[in-house]
Amino acid sequence: MAPKVLFLRNEHLTTEALLGEAFADQGFDVETFEVVPAERVNSPAIEVSFPDPRGYDVIVPLGARWPVYDETLRRAWVDAEMQLVRDAVDAGAAVLGICFGGQLIAQAFGGTVSRSPAPEIGWYEVSTADPELIPGGRWFEWHFDRWTLPPRAREIARTDAASQAFVLGRALALQFHPEVDRDLVECWLADDLSAEVASIGRTHDEIREATDQFVDDAAKRVRKLVHGFVTRLVRRPESDR
Repeated sequence: MAPKVLFLRNEHLTTEALLGEAFADQGFDVETFEVVPAERVNSPAIEVSFPDPRGYDVIVPLGARWPVYDETLRRAWVDAEMQLVRDAVDAGAAVLGICFGGQLIAQAFGGTVSRSPAPEIGWYEVSTADPELIPGGRWFEWHFDRWTLPPRAREIARTDAASQAFVLGRALALQFHPEVDRDLVECWLADDLSAEVASIGRTHDEIREATDQFVDDAAKRVRKLVHGFVTRLVRRPESDR
């Protein structure tokens, strides 16, 4: 039986994209779960009944436009999603968090998340202490918050502005977006109605030009990232768990 990965689409514009393809290449059956539907994007405090994580080998909470520490959302569904992540790890599954999802992992295991003094939108050079798990190079970012590490977490990548990746047991948290392709970047730019790109002094055309320059190389590195994640965290020997 093929292993199974569940992508938690916390909002409709944050899909698995290249990550879904990379997990399929590793032999996984890919499933998705919609948390906040498109029609509730402006009022996301809804009741959510999450699936049982025990049916999956990997859980991947994806990004979202809202702060993971928003108290209204925590009461509505964020706390429940954090519990799902803890339950998944307790059941022996691995967890890979992307941006909001990485912040959710940090918050779930005792770290903190708060507003960053240096938001990152676009392609940033990520330095890594573990290139077999997190290949270095330019990765796409779109975030206004940053985490502090949970107890016993090991940071393995960062930019000048923020921590970009940490490992804690069978959980890997990423602040950047390895999943993006040209279509997903264009989708996010089209949704930039509050001029978030302009707020950091950049233009949509600058983001597009950088995407044309870096996206193909990132698409190769995301396969290496997923392979390392599967080898090191998903298929880790029982004695190492």
